[in-house]
Amino acid sequence: MPVHQLSDLIRHARHHSPFYAELYADLPPDADRLADLPVVDQSAFWQANTLQNNRVLTAPLAEATVFKTGGTSGAPKFSCYTRDEWREFVTVFGQGLLEAGLRPGHRVADLFYAGELYASFLFILDSLAHAPVDNVRLPIGGGAPLESTIPTLHDFAAQVVAGTPTTLCRLAEHLISMGRQLPDVELLFFGGEALFDDQRRLLAAAFPNAEARSLGYASVDAGLLGCPVPGPDARLHRAFTPHSVVEILDETTGEVITEPYRPGRVVVTSLFRRLMPIIRYPAGDRAEWTETEGHFRILGRAEEGVRVGPVSLYSQDAQAAVTAADTRGRVMGSQLVVRRWDGRDGLILRLATAPGDDDPAELEVLAKEIITELYTARPLYPDSEHAGFVHPLTVEWARHRDLAVNSRSGKLVRVIDERPTA
Repeated sequence: MPVHQLSDLIRHARHHSPFYAELYADLPPDADRLADLPVVDQSAFWQANTLQNNRVLTAPLAEATVFKTGGTSGAPKFSCYTRDEWREFVTVFGQGLLEAGLRPGHRVADLFYAGELYASFLFILDSLAHAPVDNVRLPIGGGAPLESTIPTLHDFAAQVVAGTPTTLCRLAEHLISMGRQLPDVELLFFGGEALFDDQRRLLAAAFPNAEARSLGYASVDAGLLGCPVPGPDARLHRAFTPHSVVEILDETTGEVITEPYRPGRVVVTSLFRRLMPIIRYPAGDRAEWTETEGHFRILGRAEEGVRVGPVSLYSQDAQAAVTAADTRGRVMGSQLVVRRWDGRDGLILRLATAPGDDDPAELEVLAKEIITELYTARPLYPDSEHAGFVHPLTVEWARHRDLAVNSRSGKLVRVIDERPTA
């Protein structure tokens, strides 16, 4: 499937997608540069990208694969790919696996998750199948019992194991508890989460001859984002040119950043998707360019969302939970604070109340109600908590003056990621 010219993609989206037609209504008819276009507002995008009366798609949903992407259980989000778009997606990503270290004949275990419309397992399996080198694919899945996964890895002498850091660490911990190692594994391909130093130490104990590497940077909603750059820094990637255009924008002004080592939020334009156009779409991450042209370093999640262990959370998820539970309107502001201790991520919901509103018993009841609402909306969080992947969600009460703000604009910072990244 050919990569589309940006001008053709813009014109197609304006003419066939009601959402983009409205977004670009005030632009001149010949607007054909990214700098001419507004950045997509994620909330508006997903409010328009619904199952019924969809306003984002450029054609009826007649031929496509539908996947679930991040969102609350009450308002699920779906991403659509035509047959040709999906083939292009996995072919290009599969080529990038060579940069991650895939070699001819490698036996690769896919431990990503399948089913319930999630894409990661099928995406990695198809990317391996479309990679330009022969490989042996072992579609085990992340939900398989460790008691059967480990014998399969051993019997097939798997050389590469692919999964989220949480899954890989769960496997490593089980191996260590058994007093075992898997010395045949050469590569640990991780994706979907950041990998931290304490996790690397755990993985090294179970896989003594393996190197942990990013298998690439992509998401089911934003599409292709970054091809891994070989080297010691797993956060380094380069754009999948010409299939996607990655921009880094100033988080306060929206200015396009071109100089190295200036952090900003990642915005992507996909040049091979027409059914569900992705044009200047916020990927939800922060990054910075390096001195090598086209190379960028991922710095963590932007305020659109955050990853806590295997769980994706968005600031609007927390706000919705507060609104549902706080019927008296006592909460004056909120922030998501992510920390890491004892080898696990934890989420603190920092909530501000008015001066004088500090009755401990009442606030404790409200905190429990808010946590219940958020757990109901994001059931993967309590599931991950019970599995020991993340710390329990906690509420921290504060005054509005205690909430962190942007030093330049004075605007409230919705998500604070205090985890050290490696």
